[in-house]
Amino acid sequence: MYSDVVELREFYRSSLGRVARRMIRRRVREIWPDTRGQVILGLGYATPFLRQFQEEAERVFAVMPARQGVHGWPEDGRGLVALAEDTDLPLPDMSVDRVLLVHGLEMAENRRGLMRECWRVLNGCGRLLVVVPNRRGIWARADTTPFGQGRPYSGSQLTRMLQDMLFVPEREMRALFVPPMRWPFLLTAAPAWEEIGARWFQTFAGVVVVEAAKQLYQYTPAARKLPRRRPILVPVPAANPARAAESPAGPAHGASRPSKGS
Repeated sequence: MYSDVVELREFYRSSLGRVARRMIRRRVREIWPDTRGQVILGLGYATPFLRQFQEEAERVFAVMPARQGVHGWPEDGRGLVALAEDTDLPLPDMSVDRVLLVHGLEMAENRRGLMRECWRVLNGCGRLLVVVPNRRGIWARADTTPFGQGRPYSGSQLTRMLQDMLFVPEREMRALFVPPMRWPFLLTAAPAWEEIGARWFQTFAGVVVVEAAKQLYQYTPAARKLPRRRPILVPVPAANPARAAESPAGPAHGASRPSKGS
């Protein structure tokens, strides 16, 4: 079930939300350092992480799921966000270069339909970047934040899921090591938490970030040729000549009786 768009907006306006946005945005930028000439789609609730690409990419826009709701973005310009079903995006096939999926996969009721749409709208060289709550992290247990909602994933679970949906995972990173608490001294030290966590405590990160390429071809093994079986010969007992002569039908195997002149 998707979180309400108002709750998401208020979270990212809070002090804890601003720290979370800054830490995740840093990893997103590290994976996508150059987006010049690219068309970028933000799916789910990705608008807090899209502004960094606006001055660089050819086009940046967002689609928010109908069950979540929508609000205007950006607040200081013309609207670049639409409301649509996440299993029926109003976009042509192979029309975008990058898809940033945040607060989408863990909330989706039809996960396969969502991933199928991501695959469809990406072009042949497209990249999908997925941000999901880490199953082993503290943030997945903090239900007062959006990362404590929906279904969290471990790195291996997310990788297998992407492979099943015809994506090829290429890069994985972790982010959000600071505890989900609003204590000012913790939030101030968030960069130090990130540096220490990325070096020593990757397992307990708040989110898993995976970049995947679109898989265009899939190997299908040829049908195995079954070995030819040898015929089984079953011995049949020979017919009794005397009994066959007495039979009204004549000798066995359809043989004709000899004529008198023979």
